Amino acid sequence: MISTTRLDLLPLQTEHAAEMAEVLADPALHAFTGGTPLSREALLARYRRLAAGSPDPAVRWLNWVIRLRDEDRLTGTVQATITQADESAEIAWVVGTPWQGRGIAREAARGLVTWLATQPVRTVIAHVHPGHHASAAVATSAGLAATDEVHDGETRWLLRFP
Repeated sequence: MISTTRLDLLPLQTEHAAEMAEVLADPALHAFTGGTPLSREALLARYRRLAAGSPDPAVRWLNWVIRLRDEDRLTGTVQATITQADESAEIAWVVGTPWQGRGIAREAARGLVTWLATQPVRTVIAHVHPGHHASAAVATSAGLAATDEVHDGETRWLLRFP
């Protein structure tokens, strides 16, 4: 578990699927990433795959749900894919629509990056759609800086640890 001022980042478990299906149900969450919300059953299947871990022993899949402590409510997710070969971590975040605008994604992403600094990670990477200004603000808040690189229409953001 990773704790911040208001949040607990709890390791993702299949038991989270039912509540997270509600948290992630708004189609607007997919405006920049594509797709549609997953049903409870589909999310459960996805969480089973994620909990099983990467089939590549040189890659770690780390996934957390974001629990807003004061409300004892799940509000989103953060994830990191750590690749041992280049000591990089690719991160992502999503917060359900009802909890957006409250700094939850920023706090969760900062907590994740702070934790990654204690791991065998030298570079943190995020990919953000150029029109997704809120997500760009989260990346900036977590210490990442936009690069000139574009991958699948998204800007690559980068943080290198000393």
